[in-house]
Amino acid sequence: MIIWADGASLGNPGLAAIGAIIKDEQGRLVASISQGIGRTTNNQAEYRAIIAALEEAIRLGAEEVAANLDSQLVVRQISGEYRVKKATLKPLYQRVKQLQSRLRSFTITHIPRQQNKEADRLANSALKGHHS
Repeated sequence: MIIWADGASLGNPGLAAIGAIIKDEQGRLVASISQGIGRTTNNQAEYRAIIAALEEAIRLGAEEVAANLDSQLVVRQISGEYRVKKATLKPLYQRVKQLQSRLRSFTITHIPRQQNKEADRLANSALKGHHS
């Protein structure tokens, strides 16, 4: 399955939300996520988005996942290029690793923001829901 995930927060930290879409190999939409997650930092929101998407993909029976995020920091931490130094991100990172271990294959790729519009829109619409 292919995941596009995004987290958004108003202020850093601030009110935050996550958005994600999950598609099968044929490009059919199998799930979308759009929810507020309370107050967090932007990076925490990015992690929460990929975690929610991975949990959902696994629940739907995925064995191979290709994830796309526009947060370079989170992608580099998950792929092992960067160490996770912030204490607040460590448990989130560990949760991703836990979920990753349940998959036969997992790749994570950094994509430009413009290529992550759907997930971004879902995160932002959940954020707006907080406001109204």
